Amino acid sequence: MNANARSSRQFERLFYVGTSAAFFGLVFWTFARSYYLRAWFGRPPLPPLLHIHGLVMTGWLVLLLVQSGLVSAHRVQWHRRLGVIGAVWAALVVILGSVTTVHAAAREVRAHTGLAAGQVTVTGLELVQMLLFAGLASLAIWWRRRTDYHKRLMLLTIPCMLPSALARLPVSFMTNALILGGLDLFVIACVGVDTVRHRRLHPAFGWGALAVLGTIHLAFYVARTPAWIALGSRLVL
Repeated sequence: MNANARSSRQFERLFYVGTSAAFFGLVFWTFARSYYLRAWFGRPPLPPLLHIHGLVMTGWLVLLLVQSGLVSAHRVQWHRRLGVIGAVWAALVVILGSVTTVHAAAREVRAHTGLAAGQVTVTGLELVQMLLFAGLASLAIWWRRRTDYHKRLMLLTIPCMLPSALARLPVSFMTNALILGGLDLFVIACVGVDTVRHRRLHPAFGWGALAVLGTIHLAFYVARTPAWIALGSRLVL
């Protein structure tokens, strides 16, 4: 292998590890007060369901980072062995993510609080994100022997969770437009870097990125309509 090929592979490994690490850092920052450092900020203990949900989601982020690191360190066999746990953990992410958001919406709707409509909107968005996550993770597992597809599809599971992290940034000016803008920027940057490095758009990034951006943009629009809020309110009861 020549020097250019080695350099390209090293850059790619660092790219996946760095992206996973950056997302983990973002999640820790945005959920620090409400979850990770909750006791430090004097917040009361979380209900068991939310605590389990947080543990499962954090476990997935750690697993994603570790798996990227194993590939970067040429520990492919360990990566594959840990992948069995990853497949089960991905299912837990979808189950806990869906149950938690539906439970939150049901609580607000049944109590007829002023937050009910907003929570139903959030539930619609998060269910779509979980559906996208499930689809991408399943395809990545199916194509686990096609490493070029596998790694790109796994990377695209990050933007399925990104809106939830961006919505909790500790700033006063966050809007839906900025959340979608941040999502677009992340996906376009990942696809752009990969395309420039390989001088072609990989199919997994082509249709995968289109599916993620198109579906989440559509969900942001539909989930705020009176029709969805009325339907969602009935469904969670």
